[in-house]
Amino acid sequence: MQVTGDQQLLKQLNRMAVVRQVSTQPGLSRAALADVLGLTKAGISLLVRALVDEGWLTESELLVTGEVGRRATPLHLDPSRLALLGAELGVDEARVVATNLLGEVLDTRILTYEDPGDPTSCIRLAALALAKLAKRLGRPVLGVGIGLHGAVDEALGLLHHAPHLGWRNVDVAGIVQAHAKGSPLDGLPLYVQNEANVAALGEFEFADQASTDPLIYLSIGYGVGAGVIVNDRLLTGLHGFAGEAGHAILQAGGPLCSCGRRGCADALIGLGALLGAELPSHPALDRLFRRVVDGDPATCAAVDAAGRQLGVLLNNLWASFDPMAIVIGGPAVRLGDTLIEPARRVLGEYADAAMLTAPEIRTSRFGADVVAVGGAALARHRLTRPLDLQSMARRADKAGRQARVTNDELGLAR
Repeated sequence: MQVTGDQQLLKQLNRMAVVRQVSTQPGLSRAALADVLGLTKAGISLLVRALVDEGWLTESELLVTGEVGRRATPLHLDPSRLALLGAELGVDEARVVATNLLGEVLDTRILTYEDPGDPTSCIRLAALALAKLAKRLGRPVLGVGIGLHGAVDEALGLLHHAPHLGWRNVDVAGIVQAHAKGSPLDGLPLYVQNEANVAALGEFEFADQASTDPLIYLSIGYGVGAGVIVNDRLLTGLHGFAGEAGHAILQAGGPLCSCGRRGCADALIGLGALLGAELPSHPALDRLFRRVVDGDPATCAAVDAAGRQLGVLLNNLWASFDPMAIVIGGPAVRLGDTLIEPARRVLGEYADAAMLTAPEIRTSRFGADVVAVGGAALARHRLTRPLDLQSMARRADKAGRQARVTNDELGLAR
């Protein structure tokens, strides 16, 4: 039985290696794939035939190579037959999207929470919207990914803490699966992760990966977070807390942060800090953005100061990870050059002082959909890396066994 399982895993590893290689280098032929992946041409032909039949890959017109024999057929990911679903459970609202394998958005919906303080009702709202989206698509869905504004244990599908929502220890995956029963979501692979992490995967998976690794996605909303990808892997840390850039200290003895420390990036750059006494909300953000557009001196000065602190944070991330690119996203992007240009100047000054070339700094190409599209990218990323899934399954199983042992010791398992 183990041999059969190993053979099935090996076959899936080879299948998804083909998909990833074609994603990274669109237009490869079967022969080129065999050379790159070290597989036989006959084996590649069988794998490609199955992947084309299933809708993963498509063939384009034959290439004339000048060589004797069968002309090469370029292979690409097929954008027309399969779909991925993604969602963002934000602070004020949820956003759900459907994409194709290339990350092109097929459909999107924005949902207003009835009670942001009730995680079950908010997650149920998103789950039902995802099910409706899947039903409308008219094409098979491969998986679902959800971005959450807080610390996440992806293996368990658990949200530890979402400080701007007040949610703690929420079984997000369990709630979604409970509401998925009997719907088009029933039985689909489901993945949950921190919002900055999934946004980083969106920028990575749905782009030329060879030119974006290592990559950092810096999310600036009410708080600040980061998603980091190095060597084709998302860095999550021991407990899923990696990327908490919002609590990097930028100013010793600076303003008090909600975490209890002083001088955190959250307290210096986050929109929550720029709002001052105003409660975080869409109307309050709109007023902030309008004051910047109107050139209000005090507001523009505050945003400029935040931008300069952002430059310090960019330098620290650069020094820590040496990325090819740092992508800035989140609602703060609406502040435009008033925030971004001071950051670029500060980073440029640090680069000049060290006689180095700073990494590319750009804003997200997915706009307001970046986290939801990132959820779809999370599903593609995990599905095409079977060993990651196996590792997470083992970790979840181990956590489940430990929980059962603890319950037995407490006399709770009856």
